[in-house]
Amino acid sequence: MKRFVLFAGLMLGASGAMAAEPIEGNWKTASGETAQIAKCGGAFCVTLKTGKHAGKQIGKMDGKGDAYSGQITDPANDKTYSGSGAVTGNSLKMKGCVMKVLCKTQTWTRI
Repeated sequence: MKRFVLFAGLMLGASGAMAAEPIEGNWKTASGETAQIAKCGGAFCVTLKTGKHAGKQIGKMDGKGDAYSGQITDPANDKTYSGSGAVTGNSLKMKGCVMKVLCKTQTWTRI
């Protein structure tokens, strides 16, 4: 019985370690604002919660697990780029590209 409990505990721990972190939540952007990522329809919407552009939706992404893609808007110049996001633990690597050639990457931190 002790072996079964130990085995079950190890399996639960392993499955938790393999599970991807969700993209949903509050994130501190590279410029210091707070962005909230939440379900909206069948996608995930990125909305700024603090700063000069608070309340503005700046992105919409589809995906699951740790890989997402969609569009992201730079609120400073109101230009929209094809974007992607990758979640690793408490970090979200956001990438925006023009014609898939000129890209900029930022790392956001979960708060």
